[in-house]
Amino acid sequence: MENSEGVKIESTVVTEEPLISALDIALFVVIITVAYFWYFKRDKQSSSSEKKPYTIQPSSLSSIEQTSNSSFIKKLKSTGRSLVVFYGSQTGTAEEFAGRIAKEGARYKMKGMVADPEECDMADLVEMKEIQKSLAIFCIATYGEGDPTDNAMDFYEWLQNGDADLEGLNYAVFGLGNKTYEHYNEIAIYIDQRLEELGATRVHEIGLGDDDANIEDDFVSWKEKLWESVCSHYGIEETGEESNIRQYKLVDCSEVLPERIFSGEISRLKSYENQRFPFDVKNPYLSKIAVNRELHKSGDRSCMHIEFDIDGSKMRYDTGDHVAVYPKNSSELVDKIGELLNADLDAVFSLSNTDEESSKKHPFPCPCTYRTALTYYLDITSNPRTHIMKELIEYASDPKDQEKLKLMASSTPEGKKEFHEWILRDNRNIVHILEDLPSVKPDLDHLCELLPRLQCRYYSISSSPKVYPKSIHITAVLVNYTTPTNRVNKGVATNLLAQLIPTNDELPQPTIPIYIRRSQFRLPPKSQTPIIMIGPGTGLAPFRGFIQERDYARKEGREIGEMVLYFGCRKKDEDFIYENELQEYVANGTLTKLHLAFSRDQPEKKYVTHLLEQNADELWNIIGEKSGHLYVCGDARSMAKDVHSIIVKVVMEKGQMTNSQALNYVKKMEQQKRYSADVGS
Repeated sequence: MENSEGVKIESTVVTEEPLISALDIALFVVIITVAYFWYFKRDKQSSSSEKKPYTIQPSSLSSIEQTSNSSFIKKLKSTGRSLVVFYGSQTGTAEEFAGRIAKEGARYKMKGMVADPEECDMADLVEMKEIQKSLAIFCIATYGEGDPTDNAMDFYEWLQNGDADLEGLNYAVFGLGNKTYEHYNEIAIYIDQRLEELGATRVHEIGLGDDDANIEDDFVSWKEKLWESVCSHYGIEETGEESNIRQYKLVDCSEVLPERIFSGEISRLKSYENQRFPFDVKNPYLSKIAVNRELHKSGDRSCMHIEFDIDGSKMRYDTGDHVAVYPKNSSELVDKIGELLNADLDAVFSLSNTDEESSKKHPFPCPCTYRTALTYYLDITSNPRTHIMKELIEYASDPKDQEKLKLMASSTPEGKKEFHEWILRDNRNIVHILEDLPSVKPDLDHLCELLPRLQCRYYSISSSPKVYPKSIHITAVLVNYTTPTNRVNKGVATNLLAQLIPTNDELPQPTIPIYIRRSQFRLPPKSQTPIIMIGPGTGLAPFRGFIQERDYARKEGREIGEMVLYFGCRKKDEDFIYENELQEYVANGTLTKLHLAFSRDQPEKKYVTHLLEQNADELWNIIGEKSGHLYVCGDARSMAKDVHSIIVKVVMEKGQMTNSQALNYVKKMEQQKRYSADVGS
């Protein structure tokens, strides 16, 4: 038989024996032997763990470790610091900005540290007043539809629900947002106002960065005025010292054993060889590509239908969720950097934080080779920010290259213009910069410190788990374009995916790391609720999952509500994706109406927004008279804004409301999750 822990227990017949039998003596010897070896092994493990080199911080800490490490006040006091910069970051930009502010603090006699609010006891803010001339700065991004980033969620809820006395806390806030979204910088604005309500003193007015324009310019302009306010508030002067101090030091790891070297894992060493559930941002699942097929019928563009195999992973998703894909940079670009800098890309190294109190010991998993860092961990295809221009100056041997970098790193109108034209407009990445400024030869380890982390890419899931429980489908357009300098830039993730073509069963299938990100983009709880879906191009993706789910319910015999889809593309014979599937859903009654707009199939361009304006009665019938739900997926910059304006107009006219009443009606729809958007800029 077995006990509750699954340990086998042997049954024996008990007979009369002496007080101490031979069996008792044998058991006693066994117990003593086991105890001895257990103690010896524990002692050996303890001593060996102290010698273990180059470990990466675990993604979670025990409660005891959290208690001892979460007090940022203790760290400030013990290291003589007065500046702490918190970040709420989803893609790494806010964290990068926080690091730059903390670094510059030295120029104003304010030794700083960067802190992740998720790893801190934010109630300790009440003790900031105990540190002379102290300052807390918050670099906070607004994510999704007005949500805090994952790592700032607890802090946001603490501010909402608490009533701490923050008198004596000096603070400033910089927000990172995007004006194409309705809830522009909503979280940063709330934090700025809430801190003041709780008694804190605002040292400098809030800064609002717009990622749809030039968030780097917004940040630099705000930062310069911030330090002016800091000097005025505390009665201090700038020391004039440059802040180009390395945050990380190079460690030669040529002697490290191969099994201790990272080869592309996100957090845990050898995690792709020994996969462990649950899978998340720090522990993605290495999924096989089950299907990769072209959706466009003709033309020079490509749109892929890709299916990730999740059978046996225990991963679960809901219709409307997103899947995150971890890409890698092309070997061509990586090799080019090695060639330009005459560097050995296969040398093993580590970057260790010079600040021993920092919770971030390495900028990415270390030790690894330079090739691994440039391939899996560093963003080498985005436009570098101005602080990188500044750090590259010292590596330029040609005075002309030096002057160009100095100009672009400056905050003068001429400098901003040059940076905008030469970097942003001409779309140069770090490889292009090194090519076009040939005298610039930075140390490769320093370049690895400067470049931001390569981020995962998110895709709307275009399948329903009811129909496809063992796979996740996405719909992705291949990104390829020519820059003004006649270079071809390629999308990091889509170009990688385009190469991952499944082979026959006898060969290993291509794989890629993924995890599921939950979404609020959901079908109504009741299948009878009517819905309108507006998704031109790949905006159709989540609605394919919606339709599949309702079709599944219909086949089960359940009643389903009206489903109206607005879809648009350029040409019917080229890029009408999933055409046969959609027509079949219309034929079997799952899809009530399919409104199509092919923008280039006639002399005058025709878009889904034109169809919406023509169908005002149908729109109002569903969202007004039947309290249905409306969904929008696609481009936030123009399409989603135009749709919102049309809906407000329809509500005004058909609902006989004033403009103010119509805006409130639509706002209420959003609050009730009857108007949902899954959009990107």
